[in-house]
Amino acid sequence: MLVDRKKRVLALGALLASALALGGCSISIADLPLVGTPADAPPRAKEAGAYLPVHDLPPDREESAMAPAERAKVQSELIAARDRQASAAAAKAAASK
Repeated sequence: MLVDRKKRVLALGALLASALALGGCSISIADLPLVGTPADAPPRAKEAGAYLPVHDLPPDREESAMAPAERAKVQSELIAARDRQASAAAAKAAASK
């Protein structure tokens, strides 16, 4: 019974290996003709498109996104919120001791 199991495992392994080997020999699905494409469809491009221009930066703004006074106000609000959170965390830590 142990020999039958070994034969079955070897046969399954050989089948899997042959399926993978034959799969590597197949052509790419992208190169297959499409079924049901319209007759007036343009032909596929042979080459892939160019890379996107990721290093092209947008032009500088003529005016700043935020006025300096508004920026200072937001910064002071954020600092106040940070200080409130720090004092609340310190009070909670002191209460848990």
